[in-house]
Amino acid sequence: MEAIRQTVKVKNHTINIILPEDFNADLVDVIILPSQNNEYSIPQWQINEVRERTLEFFKNPSIALDFDDVMKDLENDL
Repeated sequence: MEAIRQTVKVKNHTINIILPEDFNADLVDVIILPSQNNEYSIPQWQINEVRERTLEFFKNPSIALDFDDVMKDLENDL
């Protein structure tokens, strides 16, 4: 499943959503919520953590975990 999130301007109770060229669906669900915050800021500590983990991965790609294995481990712990 592919999801697209956009913040769009409402004009005269109307919105216009332009989908990417590679979005291929004949039927979509649309959920409209008022925007609470036009700017989302990622905390600096989280940016630093992602950068550090990315550098560690590039140094040693074998440390990466397989998604399916992680999901199985989580299910087994529940």
